[in-house]
Amino acid sequence: MIGVPDDKWGEALKAVVSLKPGMKIGEEKIIDFCKQNLASYKKPKSVEFIDELPKNPFGKVLKRELREKYWAGQERRIR
Repeated sequence: MIGVPDDKWGEALKAVVSLKPGMKIGEEKIIDFCKQNLASYKKPKSVEFIDELPKNPFGKVLKRELREKYWAGQERRIR
């Protein structure tokens, strides 16, 4: 999950998901699963599906790269 700009709160959570080939799931199912298993402030407000998550050579997800397109052109940015 990453923080993206939000007009009301300043920042909102967005889940960025990369599915295995052949798998299908809807945005609402992911959000419902999070509602049941996470505190309400930790659940994402939206979900984006991408083909592949950007990772460094050690396999760690590069959240900065995921956030970049949402924070481009914003006065306030997170790191």
